[in-house]
Amino acid sequence: MKAILALADGTIFEGESFGITGETIGEIVFNTSMTGYQEILTDPSYKGQIVTMTYPLIGNYGWNTSDTESTNPQVEGLIIREYSQYHSNWRSEGSLGDYLKTHGIVGIHGIDTRALTKRLRTNGVMEGIISTENSRSELLVKKAQDFGGIEGRDLVKKVTCPNTYQWEHPTQKKHRVVAIDFGIKHNILRMLQKHHCESLVVPAKTSADEILAMNPDGIFLSNGPGDPDAIDYGVKTIRSLIGRKPIFGICLGHQLVSLAIGAKTFKLKFGHRGGNHPVQYIDTERIEITSQNHGFCVDIDSLPNSAKITHINLNDQTLEGIELTDSPTFSVQYHPEASPGPHDASYLFQKFSDLMSKFHELNK
Repeated sequence: MKAILALADGTIFEGESFGITGETIGEIVFNTSMTGYQEILTDPSYKGQIVTMTYPLIGNYGWNTSDTESTNPQVEGLIIREYSQYHSNWRSEGSLGDYLKTHGIVGIHGIDTRALTKRLRTNGVMEGIISTENSRSELLVKKAQDFGGIEGRDLVKKVTCPNTYQWEHPTQKKHRVVAIDFGIKHNILRMLQKHHCESLVVPAKTSADEILAMNPDGIFLSNGPGDPDAIDYGVKTIRSLIGRKPIFGICLGHQLVSLAIGAKTFKLKFGHRGGNHPVQYIDTERIEITSQNHGFCVDIDSLPNSAKITHINLNDQTLEGIELTDSPTFSVQYHPEASPGPHDASYLFQKFSDLMSKFHELNK
């Protein structure tokens, strides 16, 4: 079935549908990962966005239950160059196309994703629409232009858990962690479990008093979608928690920590999304290859003196990590849980565990 992708700047791409029939709208972004499309599809940080995969062949290993990062796909749509109808992997439970249809996701393939990616790199991310129902280009472009983007929108409320829940217990419990769910990925919880943390996941609007009443050894701030400036309740909660318990933030969690201490954020031209971003750990000068997915960034020049810069992106010199000098708090912009992506930064979970142990000893 024919499908059309229309961008807000008037660009039209024609291809074929491989998900459900229908229409979907969102911010068009691209991801440079060669594998891990299922983890990308189910990452809550992509809420409100249509993802373009730059790797040309997608779907060749199908899908499986184990590799999901949330209960359902979170993207608004998927754009690829070539869809592999034949899938082969010993863990596969079905085709990617069937997975999209089961979960109501629109997909388009057969378009020039290189041309699309170059346009997004040159002009910046923009709104777009995929449709199998309407062939009137001017109408689709108008719909894309009227979408309004994701700046200023609270998308966290669409992906956070409705109620508090307990993640699987570790084989040996060492720490009790409260994880604030701004759009948390399952592999983050798996990594906390691997480091002997019992994780209690709470909704994004849980208050500081409610969290402290759970008597955690540490507090984890998750990744999530959209504009951090729109999550004012999260900033307020974090500001009340800083200094009272060890805190570790990832991605949106990093941005919210920065806002809580008085820094500012801004929107990147086309964001960082992929599994090959080089980051330097300043203290050791070690280079980490990292997995990233974010469209907003913390302004380095706005950081207060209490924030020590720990990590820098070597592609564009943007901020990738901080730690506070006056409280047991640190955060990174990238994804050390590596799902998908390399494992260079997995040591950060051990750092969090050590920080909780040290804090406990000092406060006996």
